[in-house]
Parts: sequence; structure tokens; C-alpha cells
Amino acid sequence: MGLKKMRWMASVMIVMLLHAQAFAQDLHFSQFFNSPLSTNPANTGFIPAADYRLGAHYRDQWTSIPVPYKTISIFGDFQFMRDRFRSGWMGLGGMILQDVAGTGNLKSTKAYASVAYHQMLGATGLLSAGFNLGYAGKQISADKLTFDNQWNGRFFDGATPSGEILQNNSIGYFDLQAGLNYAYFPSDHVYLHAGFSMHHLNKPQETFFASTANYDNTITPRSIFFADAVVKLNNRVIITPSIYYSQQANAAEFVGGLQMNYNVVGAGDQQLIGAMFFRPGDAYIPMIGYQWKSFKFMFSYDVSNSPLKYFNNSRGASEMYMQYDGIYSTMYGGGRQSMCPTFTTGF
Repeated sequence: MGLKKMRWMASVMIVMLLHAQAFAQDLHFSQFFNSPLSTNPANTGFIPAADYRLGAHYRDQWTSIPVPYKTISIFGDFQFMRDRFRSGWMGLGGMILQDVAGTGNLKSTKAYASVAYHQMLGATGLLSAGFNLGYAGKQISADKLTFDNQWNGRFFDGATPSGEILQNNSIGYFDLQAGLNYAYFPSDHVYLHAGFSMHHLNKPQETFFASTANYDNTITPRSIFFADAVVKLNNRVIITPSIYYSQQANAAEFVGGLQMNYNVVGAGDQQLIGAMFFRPGDAYIPMIGYQWKSFKFMFSYDVSNSPLKYFNNSRGASEMYMQYDGIYSTMYGGGRQSMCPTFTTGF
């Protein structure tokens, strides 16, 4: 494809983004299970193997086009008030996401604070509920954009009036999410977990244009469902199958696959991680990682198998993640609150 056509297509896509209702504009990661707070606010403080955690994500998408998409996320959450509730505790966390996309440097920055409550149901169940409230800001460099009526048949003429009236180069709005989780752990070797969340419950408005009479700029609520299982096969291997489904207006996304942790040393102080996930009709997603004591590192690559690969030289998206888990349970004089299979004991 020629450079002129690529620029024309990019411009048309940007115009569509600015004009159309935002069906699936939310930032997302292929390693959805490594982005717990953006998947479901009820995950806040739901940390099976630790008391607090810090995580960072970096995603680089469509690197072969002139202006690739880059997404960065950092988050942290922790358990507290474990000595105030009978068989329960609170979780508190925060998350910042930033995405830069396209020729117009469309920058999206979102900051959320989240809180959740977790209640044990007997000895084998756990129910969690949470919500988060955040602020989303977006900026665009309008002077770097070209529009359809600036095409003179040979190239885009920036001196030609675009005919578009942008009210501001930056906008902002508040955003609200809520969710529920349930975990079931019948034995030390099996752990089941599922959750559902709703995003954009307050239906915020988003537009850069001065006139909105002909467009519905409401961000459609987005629903997310996920489920996973942690199964300890032996003291060397733990497998984790998981699925993720998201729907926003007419757009939907499904991701599913299997992760395997292999115990390299002792009681899981060092683990090799391998996984394969897929997004039907879009990409295969191989993943590799390493767990070293409280640190986890993972890398994944989206191998595109959609028609878009013909415009992207078959290049997909790379994603890197790292996490640190911390323990302070001695402060409360008690043990762990959730029961996920580990390599600490054998069969």
C-alpha cells in the first residue's frame, strides 16, 4: 500500500473516531489477567498470594505504521482493615493509564481510585464487591490532522480549510465502574474465580466538536465477564485456564487461553511461565514469563491473523508486564485470607 493511501486511511479513521459514537474506545491489554483493576474494580485487594502488589504494563501496537499506538499502565492495591471484619477485609487501590495514538497524537490519560470489600463465605467461598471513580482526559494536536475535504486528488493540502470546528484540543470527564467477584476453593489444589463488571455507569459525554446536534457523544456502558481456574497438577506444574469477554454497544471482544507455571526451584521461588491465548478472528497471543520470589515478568506478542495484517505487514502488538507482590500479614497476626494453590506443599 502506498504512503499516500496509508495517510488517507489514517485520516479517515481519525475523522470517524472524532465523529462517531465511541463503541470500543477503552484501553485494553491482551494480558487482561495482569490488569486486575481495569478488568474489575472488585479485584482491588483481591490478592491470593500477597497482601499488596504493584504492577506496570507497556503495550506497543501496529509498529509498522507511521504512527504506532502505545499504551502504558501502572497500578497498586493493598488489603487493609483485616482486623476489623470477621472473615473479611477491605481493598484500596489506584491506577493510571495513558495511551497515545495516531497522527494527531490523540492522548488519553485516565486516573482511577478503587475500593472493594471481600467477605469469606464459610471455609471455601469468597464474595467481593467494588467500584472505582476516576477522571479521564484526552488531548489532540488538531494542526497535525488532515480531513477528507483537504484531499486535492494528489495529496492532502493543509492550507485548505478542513471544515471541521473543534471546540477544544483537550476534554475531560468523570467515570464510574462497579463489579462483583466470586471465588471457590474446595481444596488446596483447585481454585475457581469469576467476575462481572460494568464500566461507564454514569454515561459520560465525550467530544472535541463545538456542535454535537447530529451526534450522540455518550460513552456507551461496557460490560466485562471473566473466569479462571488455578489447578495444581503436582508440585512442579500449575495450570490456569481463563476467559475474558467484553461488550460495548456493537463491539465485542473474547480472549481465552491457558497459562502454565513450572516450579524451577524449591517452593516456587523461581517459576517459568508459558501461555497461549487467542482472540478469535484477530490474533494468536503467545506469552512467556518468569517468577523470581516476589517479582513477576511477562512478555506477550499478538500475532495478527485478521485482514488488518495485510495493512500492517503481519505485525501485531508486543506487551510487557512486571509485578511485585508484598507481604505484611504479621501486622495483623494472621494468615492469608484467600486460598490459591501454590508450590509450597506437595501432594
